[in-house]
Amino acid sequence: MRVIGGKYRSRVLKSFDGYDVRPTSDRAREALFNIFSEKVIDCTFYDGFAGTGAIGIEAISRGAKEVVFSDLSAKSVDIVKANLSALKESAAVLKADCVQFLKTTNKTFDLIFLDPPYSKDGFTDAIKIVGERKILNSGGFVIYENEKEIILEAENLEYVSSRRYGKNCFNIYKADY
Repeated sequence: MRVIGGKYRSRVLKSFDGYDVRPTSDRAREALFNIFSEKVIDCTFYDGFAGTGAIGIEAISRGAKEVVFSDLSAKSVDIVKANLSALKESAAVLKADCVQFLKTTNKTFDLIFLDPPYSKDGFTDAIKIVGERKILNSGGFVIYENEKEIILEAENLEYVSSRRYGKNCFNIYKADY
């Protein structure tokens, strides 16, 4: 796995051994950051269910001013920290449940990326919490990665589109306030 663009382009990132974690493919990450290229510069970015941190690190590489990572797995947290350290970057890396973080945080973000395990249900609540608590800054977006299109009614959020890249489907919502 590598950084696709920005100042750390082509830098190799530490990843997991085996198939326990499903990282977002290079192709899908590149497409995502092409969609939001201008919005990433100087943004505040939240990488929920961070895994290796590849998405948040891509945001840093492309000019995000602040990135917060969270994952419930201690191994994921260690890998994100190792990847940031290798790039000599610092960011908040929390060993925390994404849904709990969203329920309690006082921070707001311009872009929120949520990539929960495809095999488990119940994480669509995260999208609803973002809308209910107005965690997105005005004009901000939440991107929910899943294996299928997910169109939800969520307070203060407007469904924009779903974009498929191989097995990845980015479900995009925009702050509606």
